[in-house]
Amino acid sequence: MGQQQLLLIVLGVIIVGIAIVVGLALFHQASIDNKRDVVVNECQHLATLAIEYSKKPSSLGGGGNSFAGWSIPSQLNNTVNGSYSATVNGNKVVITGTGSEAVSGEDSIEVKTTIIGDSIITKIIH
Repeated sequence: MGQQQLLLIVLGVIIVGIAIVVGLALFHQASIDNKRDVVVNECQHLATLAIEYSKKPSSLGGGGNSFAGWSIPSQLNNTVNGSYSATVNGNKVVITGTGSEAVSGEDSIEVKTTIIGDSIITKIIH
């Protein structure tokens, strides 16, 4: 083989190596974004359960326009995607969702969803 052919082979190997590294980085970022979306979705679902509880009359087992007495259902505290906890006041609920996978190092995905009345406010921490 000539020098030109060897140079083209080396150049091709370098380009393929760079493409593989970039592809892995893009896949990792897409995986993190997907996990974050799932944790946000589950926090939103828990928020709707809290609002449903507060709107239900207390004679039917609801809160009667209050969040007092609401808690996350036990089967939804820990899911495949993360773990969830709630801080409940009479007129406000804060749900914290922590993803089950570390994003980088020790940092996990963390989402806080605040419910006041009918309003749901979601903030992505990590």
